[in-house]
Amino acid sequence: MRAVLLSETGGPEVLRIEDLPTPEPADGEVLIRVRAASINPIDWKQRRGLSHKELPAVLGNDISGTIERSRADGFAEGEDVFGFAPSGGYAEFAVATPASIAKKPAGVSHDQAAGIPVSGLTAWQALFDRGGLQRGQTLLVAGAAGGVGHLAVQFAKHAGARVIGTGSARNREFVLSLGADEYVDYASEDVAEVVNDADVVFDTVGGETTKTLVPSVREGGVIVVIAGAPPEAEAAERGARAELLIMSSSAEQLARIGELVVAGEVKLEIAGTFSLSQVAQAHELSEAGHTRGKLILEP
Repeated sequence: MRAVLLSETGGPEVLRIEDLPTPEPADGEVLIRVRAASINPIDWKQRRGLSHKELPAVLGNDISGTIERSRADGFAEGEDVFGFAPSGGYAEFAVATPASIAKKPAGVSHDQAAGIPVSGLTAWQALFDRGGLQRGQTLLVAGAAGGVGHLAVQFAKHAGARVIGTGSARNREFVLSLGADEYVDYASEDVAEVVNDADVVFDTVGGETTKTLVPSVREGGVIVVIAGAPPEAEAAERGARAELLIMSSSAEQLARIGELVVAGEVKLEIAGTFSLSQVAQAHELSEAGHTRGKLILEP
């Protein structure tokens, strides 16, 4: 099978298309013919050596495809599924376990489904599992136009929350079109001056942005981060808490998000679609950090 193999860390040029043996599913696993995969920041961080990955390896976690061979109960050959591929998603075939995949709803395309797993579960778990977001509460999403952020906005609105998004001026109308109640252009406005009563602050950006968001959370609230150390001391000074989310796979939550997409309650924005041979270009776009929505690979 054709796959993108990472044998050494470095820039996008280290990503090579190779012919590799098709993986064999073990007992309790399925072999999936990959129809689409998506790119997440963790992929280029692993490529750069900023996050550990045992090499050589096929990058990528998110996939959507068709079961080619099943050695697992509850999944049959020919069924369309989406979820996480431990063997790597940047390939024509991947193996997965039933705990990491869900059946793809007929009304969701493979490209859409491939963009859901990491971004969708990260947003869902940050808001509801860690943030405890409830109807009527206020959520501030930093990086609201990104792959995780744009789903967080929609999940929160579906749950009945008031949503404020932050980002650059060019993404204002996009984020408002997702249902956000307010938008803050971080380049021309001080977020802390505009928002100081959020029940939940969700930081998808990381870096220097994280601590600047602490003044926006109310006493008793929570700031959830996914791209760096949580500002526990600073949050505690406001009587709030700060938590780091490390996303975990959940077939049940995947299925729930898929239902929301097929029902039209949530839409997945696709910033671009690329072939395996264009993977370096896709990584460059992801690493630049200004992507609106998701980048998709089609093997």
